[in-house]
Amino acid sequence: MAQQRNTHSGDLARALRTAVRGDVDFGVAARALTTMDASNYRRVPLGVVAPRDADDLAAALAVCRDHGTPVVPRGGGTSIAGQATGTGVVIDTRHMAAVLALDPDSRTAVVQPGVVLDTLRAAAGPHGLTFGPDPSTHSRCTIGGMIGNNACGAHTVAWGTTADNIAELAVTAYGGATSRLGPGWAGAPEGLCGLVDSHLALLRTGYPQDLPRRISGYALDALLPEHGADVARAFCGSEGTWGVVTEAVVRLVETPPARALAVLGHADESAAAEAAAGLLPYGPLTVEGMARDLVPHATGLPRGDAWLFVETGGATQAEARAHAARLIRASDALDTAIVTDPAGQRALWRIREDAAGTATRMPDGTEAWPGWEDCAVPPARLGPYLRDFRALLGEYGLRGAPYGHFGDGCVHVRIDFDLLSAGGVERFRAFSHDLADLVVAHGGSLSGEHGDGQARAELLPKMYGPDLVQLFAHAKDVWDPAGGLNPGMLVRPHSLTDNLRFAVLPREPVTGTAFAYPGDGGDFAGAVRRCVGVAKCRTPGPSAGPEVMCPSFRATGEEQHSTRGRARLLHEMLAGEIVTDGWRSEEVHEALDLCLSCKGCRSDCPVGVDMATYKAEFLHHYYAGRRRPASHLVMGRLPQWLRAAAPLARPLNAAARQGPLAALAKRAAGIAPQRVLPRLAPQTFTSWFATLPAPEAGGPLLWPDTFTNHLAPQVGRAAVRVLSAAGIGVRLPPGRVCCGLTYVSTGQLDRARTVMRHTLDTLGPGLGRPVVVLEPSCAAALRTDLPELLADDPRAHRLAASVRTFAQALEEYAPDWAPPRLDRPVAGQTHCHQHAVLGDAAERRLREKAGLTGELSGGCCGLAGNFGFERGHYEISVRCAEDQLLPAVRSAPPDAALLADGFSCRTQLQDLGPYRARHLAEMLAEGLDGPG
Repeated sequence: MAQQRNTHSGDLARALRTAVRGDVDFGVAARALTTMDASNYRRVPLGVVAPRDADDLAAALAVCRDHGTPVVPRGGGTSIAGQATGTGVVIDTRHMAAVLALDPDSRTAVVQPGVVLDTLRAAAGPHGLTFGPDPSTHSRCTIGGMIGNNACGAHTVAWGTTADNIAELAVTAYGGATSRLGPGWAGAPEGLCGLVDSHLALLRTGYPQDLPRRISGYALDALLPEHGADVARAFCGSEGTWGVVTEAVVRLVETPPARALAVLGHADESAAAEAAAGLLPYGPLTVEGMARDLVPHATGLPRGDAWLFVETGGATQAEARAHAARLIRASDALDTAIVTDPAGQRALWRIREDAAGTATRMPDGTEAWPGWEDCAVPPARLGPYLRDFRALLGEYGLRGAPYGHFGDGCVHVRIDFDLLSAGGVERFRAFSHDLADLVVAHGGSLSGEHGDGQARAELLPKMYGPDLVQLFAHAKDVWDPAGGLNPGMLVRPHSLTDNLRFAVLPREPVTGTAFAYPGDGGDFAGAVRRCVGVAKCRTPGPSAGPEVMCPSFRATGEEQHSTRGRARLLHEMLAGEIVTDGWRSEEVHEALDLCLSCKGCRSDCPVGVDMATYKAEFLHHYYAGRRRPASHLVMGRLPQWLRAAAPLARPLNAAARQGPLAALAKRAAGIAPQRVLPRLAPQTFTSWFATLPAPEAGGPLLWPDTFTNHLAPQVGRAAVRVLSAAGIGVRLPPGRVCCGLTYVSTGQLDRARTVMRHTLDTLGPGLGRPVVVLEPSCAAALRTDLPELLADDPRAHRLAASVRTFAQALEEYAPDWAPPRLDRPVAGQTHCHQHAVLGDAAERRLREKAGLTGELSGGCCGLAGNFGFERGHYEISVRCAEDQLLPAVRSAPPDAALLADGFSCRTQLQDLGPYRARHLAEMLAEGLDGPG
């Protein structure tokens, strides 16, 4: 059988490559990357096809029909019911991603299916328009996927579902036939009109009423005469089982020039749910709800244990605020707040948008899963439904934190199902059946946003009855008589407990790893399972705000270079079905090669995937017993080489200025030829510090990191001067210390642990004293890598807890000290490790005190320690810098000072500018001399 499959796969791949101009990839990596979406399900496809245009797509579908191979359309891969997974050919529309036309007068746009929603919104925005539906995945979901799932979002109470905003569709059937759909029967497959005419009574009575979020099943009632026989509307929500969209004419809505966000605090979740429907007559743009169990540590919210986020609009900010105030006066909330500041609104909306990820972890770290995360009931029934839902959870001993579109009666929740054991899976099945009965008893829909897919399709007879479900099957046969489009979804479905993605993972925890994975029970598989596929890492453009994740995806646009893609490959590595060579996998190695180890995902990923750690772990095993590349031996062991080179700094600097010698050195060291070799300091920071009078006892230690000590001692000298001016005397550790960063980033973890243990031994009795670390990457390594690599050594945890940044030390030891007033704008970048691990609140406050105005960019500089220096990485490194850092520097005011606390960031700016950036300590030290 395996040989037959391989023969079929090979014949199919050859036929597709002959017929299709786009990408045809039947390789291990392409298949592994598309086994899963954001659901609980996993299927292994034969291959992936990315057509160039509609003709290309038709050719691919014709070949697949000729070979009897099923097809699954895949947009952003964020479906939560399993409908973007399949065993045949996956259709990837990434090349069909253009906004073809936009007409502000008619308020319509013509788009291809691969257009990301935010791209369409950006094109419509200058005209005061937007596309109304806005799921929380708006930065990466595609219009084609939204049509397939009839996606909704927070603004559905004002602007409707995707189906409400579609005017026309161009679709291609299995086999390649094309048609154009709209209101009326034109373009509909033969037999569809007759099917409707013969079942008018069933279609008029079989659907629940007063339900704005009815996404389950086929929308065959849209084909009734009184609804204009709207075939395009009926097509929405068909989950790729009727045809593949190649073009859509979408309706746009006018977006208010100004918005206000009213946050209403309520005593509990049911009180918030019951209040939601009463706000709808006031015309809000959103009515979103959540309770404290979703955000137990949230601050800045009004008093209460549950909240409604109600957005209002207006022609002016005053009008939007007045609208919000009227709505609040009509509410019975315990406490309220109105937020008009855009940054404040974004911060609150981020809490809501990240919930699809944050809800996957209970407060105690227990995993929670989708499957029943978007049921919907009539809004007036939401309060009673939630009480019954909570009671049902209690009966099964399950936990979940409901949240969602309360104004539409739609509830999202991730539940801590045990999907790893046979007993847990059976309990998942029993709960699913009981919850379906409960939803139907409240007049609801099994899906209120994400579709049925495999997760709920077998339960549709409970909602619609057998006759209407049978009619769904007849409609599927009319559209797709060969049954090749996304089989097993929505009609004639797979069982909701088949194809669970966890079934292929090792039964026992994956131990024997270098890192401890404390948040995952010490299990590497548990760490990899963190990725649930919501794909926030796939945001294609610069993030709005300080976020970092994922610079390599934004540079390449390739799934394998996203955090999700790498997690998927690691999942398949552990499964061993497609990726069969485990820790020696070349596919995983290739995907991780462009990971910058920026740690952005550690903070920006809603579930805290830490790909920098996973990369270091993989490299540790991949190179076990193997020869490492020269860059690992040189840059990975930079501290020892710089110590050896320190006495020869002047002649080595002179040699580095000789072109042929420098080229030879770079070739031997695995350094990109475009890079300039850093200049060694003639006098190290530690040797300079040794010339100073000994400070009084009691102050913090100042960490002489490798970069400051050997390459940028001026930063250390400046820090000492500023700390002294603030009355803080510092000492250096009593001997040689190192955080182990360069060893960690290259996966030399045994050596890293040896270095770290030597550091702990050196500090000895000094452990526990605050340690000021000037280089953010070294501070992050001490804060996170150290205790996770030496988890059994309590000294490691003490040192990690002692780490302070420069600004944190000033706040702690000299809270009343006033820094010199510099009063000028700044531009530059918050170090990615600072953002991800340390936070920059103290730095912001210090800059404000010094009169340094302006925001620093997010993203990653692209140099990222050894990454940007390594041969083969230069182009990607530059693209990462061009994502946010370089545009921010170029657009800065002429008198702006360039600020970058990281040595890599300053080096990248120097190499690509040249721009001279400085550490915050340097700027303040210069300010001590007075103006000028």
